[in-house]
Order: sequence, then structure tokens, then C-alpha cells
Amino acid sequence: MKNELVLKELSTAELREKLDTERALYQKMLLNHAVSPLENPNKIKESRKTIARCLTELRARELAEKK
Repeated sequence: MKNELVLKELSTAELREKLDTERALYQKMLLNHAVSPLENPNKIKESRKTIARCLTELRARELAEKK
């Protein structure tokens, strides 16, 4: 819930930048996990959820602009 509030406060450009960095981090974690297991594999799941939250917020803003 706290993460969602922070995403709503960001500008669209900042949100896109956060999405790009989160995607890069996610890919890096997947690669590292394939080579040697991570200490906390739940971070992969959290990263995936953060990406989804960013995409959801971007889509909501896009739909709000159309109205």
C-alpha cells in the first residue's frame, strides 16, 4: 500500500524512469539467480510486482487523459 502511494505522487516521466530501472534490476536478478541462487529469491517476486504496479499506474494515467 505504501508503494502505491509513492507511485501516484511521481510524475509520468519519473514513473517511466522507475519502470526502466526496475526492469533492468529484474533482468539482472534473474540472470544472477540462474547462475547462483540468491539469498532472498522473494526479491524477484517483489520486483515483478513493482513493475506491474508501475505499468498499472501508467495505464490509469493514460485512460484519465483520454477522458
